Amino acid sequence: MPRLGEYQVERVSEADILSGHFKSTRERIAAAKGPVLVLHDTTEFTYQRERPDLIGMIKRIPKSRSRRLDGKPQTYTTCGILMHSSLAVTLERLPLGLSAVKFWTRKKFRGVAALRREVNLTRIPIETKESIRWLENLKQSTELFEKPSQCIHIGDREADIYELFCAAQEVGTHFLVRTCVSRLAGDGDHTVATIMDEVVVKGLHRIEVQESKGNPDQAVLEIRYRKIRILPAIGKQSRYPALTLTVIHADERGAPKNRKKIEWKLLTADRSSGAIARDAIEKLEWYSLRWKIEVFHKILKSGCRAEDSQLRTAQRLTNLISVFCIVSWRIFG
Repeated sequence: MPRLGEYQVERVSEADILSGHFKSTRERIAAAKGPVLVLHDTTEFTYQRERPDLIGMIKRIPKSRSRRLDGKPQTYTTCGILMHSSLAVTLERLPLGLSAVKFWTRKKFRGVAALRREVNLTRIPIETKESIRWLENLKQSTELFEKPSQCIHIGDREADIYELFCAAQEVGTHFLVRTCVSRLAGDGDHTVATIMDEVVVKGLHRIEVQESKGNPDQAVLEIRYRKIRILPAIGKQSRYPALTLTVIHADERGAPKNRKKIEWKLLTADRSSGAIARDAIEKLEWYSLRWKIEVFHKILKSGCRAEDSQLRTAQRLTNLISVFCIVSWRIFG
């Protein structure tokens, strides 16, 4: 009879914990009728530890009232884990489950501003950037679909990644993202912004929103849209092709009192022509569901109290958060 400790127990990974959930998500997607939205977002879990090196770093935060000799504010590095998650949701707002989850930490942290002073970020290969998680989750999520054309990937401005657009096209799926940069367009002598400035308002649409205190509110959006030939950044043009995509701008009429004014600049590649107001309104309705992934993350942190854990290593924390992901989906659903 083996004695205690005679056999080494293999460590369980987050992939092992989530594999059964991903399989069930695939089955629920197969049973769904019509398009399924896959909502993507990144969130942070912060911790205070005596040995932060056992977990990793995520960002620097200024110390209040503390200054260095040169007058600049002192900062401290926050210990924690980053998670990029993807949640499948029907058009009727029913969460079908997670389709992909990626965890990572940083051994050291360098801010984007510091990197920009040294290199042109558009010339760095996507494979060496943290944003590769967006491509990995897109591909993993799409594999759960028998028909990739049934899947529409939704992301905020962090998803404005040209390589992501190309990856979606390669696997035969669709995307709808909010843009943060005005890309080169046409033959390269215009930008998307200059072209859209010439497009007149083509319709109005009313959506339900929440103000800062969580109370329901409504917004009336002025809609402009146009199909545009969009180019990759100059440093990427030898590697990636130009894409013809639909650009949708939605600007709220008036100035709301208790929330930010809605100004959405969306980019999409999907089954519709994008040539009529009905198509543009459909995309606005889809994008308005993106907040559901933020609610899911809120359940993880406030409901499951994932940041209250006293576990001391990144591996143990990611395993625990993986369990909480499944619990949070059950609560959410």
